[in-house]
Amino acid sequence: MKDTIRIANCSGFYGDKLSAAREMVEGGPIDVLTGDYLAELTMSILYGQKMKAPESGYVGTFLKQMREVLTPCKERGIKIVSNAGGLNPKGMAAEVETIATELGIDVNVAYIDGDDLMPRLDELRGAGETLTNIESGVALADNGYRTLTANAYLGAWGIAEALSQGADIVICPRVTDAAVVIGPAAWKFGWARNDYDALAGALAAGHIIECGAQATGGNYAFFQEVPSFHNVGYPIAEIAADGSFVITKHAGTGGLVSEGTVTAQLLYEISAPAYVNPDVVAHFDTLRITQDGPDRVQVSGCRGSAPPATHKVCVNIGTGFRNEMELLLTGLDIEKKAQVFTDTLFAAVGGREMFDSVHEELIRSDRADPTNNEAAFASLRLVVKGRDRKRVGRFFSAKVVELALANFPGFAARNAPGAGRPNIVHWPALVGSEHLCERVCLGGQMTEVMPTSQMGLPAMPVPQAETTIPPAPNGPMQEIPFGRLFGTRSGDKGGCANLGVWAKTDAAYGFLHHVLTVDLLKELLPDTAAYGIDRYDLPNIRALNFYIHGILGDGAAASVRLDGQAKTLGEYLRAKMILVPQSLIQEAEAQ
Repeated sequence: MKDTIRIANCSGFYGDKLSAAREMVEGGPIDVLTGDYLAELTMSILYGQKMKAPESGYVGTFLKQMREVLTPCKERGIKIVSNAGGLNPKGMAAEVETIATELGIDVNVAYIDGDDLMPRLDELRGAGETLTNIESGVALADNGYRTLTANAYLGAWGIAEALSQGADIVICPRVTDAAVVIGPAAWKFGWARNDYDALAGALAAGHIIECGAQATGGNYAFFQEVPSFHNVGYPIAEIAADGSFVITKHAGTGGLVSEGTVTAQLLYEISAPAYVNPDVVAHFDTLRITQDGPDRVQVSGCRGSAPPATHKVCVNIGTGFRNEMELLLTGLDIEKKAQVFTDTLFAAVGGREMFDSVHEELIRSDRADPTNNEAAFASLRLVVKGRDRKRVGRFFSAKVVELALANFPGFAARNAPGAGRPNIVHWPALVGSEHLCERVCLGGQMTEVMPTSQMGLPAMPVPQAETTIPPAPNGPMQEIPFGRLFGTRSGDKGGCANLGVWAKTDAAYGFLHHVLTVDLLKELLPDTAAYGIDRYDLPNIRALNFYIHGILGDGAAASVRLDGQAKTLGEYLRAKMILVPQSLIQEAEAQ
């Protein structure tokens, strides 16, 4: 194992299993403990915390984990790298140092900043940086709302620098999810900035393990293959000097590491196969995934190319407030009951025009001749948004409640009336990398780290993927649920969603590639028909990826969909009936 670095992940989101850090340290040998706590939604949560307590703005649960693992990590030489610093990495680093002092441990704690663009918005605007929304094309200054946060996704070289200076713990702000893996690997092997293939491999490893147990059997489409969901092990990437790696987990834990679980996670929350990062572009359509033994999967051959001259920016804007009420409609005449209620309600509040937006959704979960009360329910969801908190909040809720005894029969509410809450919109943008500089702070000293795209490195050719596609099988056809043959994994990308689909065999992929067009996807999922959809091919892993523009509106925090993060979109597709050659069904049954 001397020629590899074993990087373990103990967190896939803010709220993940608290004991996972200790379990990863105690469960077997590792070299680096990482944790990913920052989703786009999390940045808005941390903003709310910081408004109440300016000294906060970081992930508090990380400190509880540090109390458990600082001592064994120091004893075993395990480095800790995390983005739990959120909006206040300096404050988080100080808290970690306090804990170390209380435990009597001498550790070097570094923190990174340079991501926060809020104090520099006027400066950037003067330099021609408009922070235009990637999806809508609207400049930030023209949206008419208040900007709350603006953080560039920093890369991995600040982390590598901190480790080279002797840091035991590196507290990061808004870095890319994979940076906490790329940085330690680059430090370990002394990679150069243009070792793009090695860096691309580490990026793929970081992308796979960033969401914790999703790489080890969690949220896996073919969940029946997972031997046990008790004590699911978290992922470890054993990365070699050439960037190839093995995904595994500690012995004796539940879950599963297979070609399927790794493929599923590789497809999670991506758009094009060229996965862009400020350190390297990894071409996911060039890598190979092979089983390397029980709970061991080898990933190799990932090619890389130079990063772009821009960094992505996570901006959050406050657009006012929102309120939601969900009512139960029961039994007969569901649609007429919904119409009677909404007509009465919006007349009482002065019309729908009293709000900036109104979302009305009738969810028909009711059944004919129901066998129990709950089977007779349908749901009417009403979401209103506007700048006037009183009107959106208490006023709207009160008008709904006033109709409890004066409208459709069987009135019942599914949630308590509320006072409204802030409506925070995600605003994805790009900023020129020449305006950014990562700062590494360790022992009272600050070191500036320049983005790779600004170093004047010579251009290199972009690698081309092989495009061999198996033929589509033919023969007698049979109807079957899509998910009996194909796996899926879906997730959010701001206001967009991705839906990755993969096949287990060449024959099944031949059918998938030739048949599952964008038009067929829209036919199978009619509620996607109104949105622009891009299809990307990854024949090297028998997969397709669909990128659905705008389906989540203004991002997870502001989305009016029940599933504002598109986690269920893949399983929705798997439930649809399709006609497939009988030979594919027989092939699946024989496996």
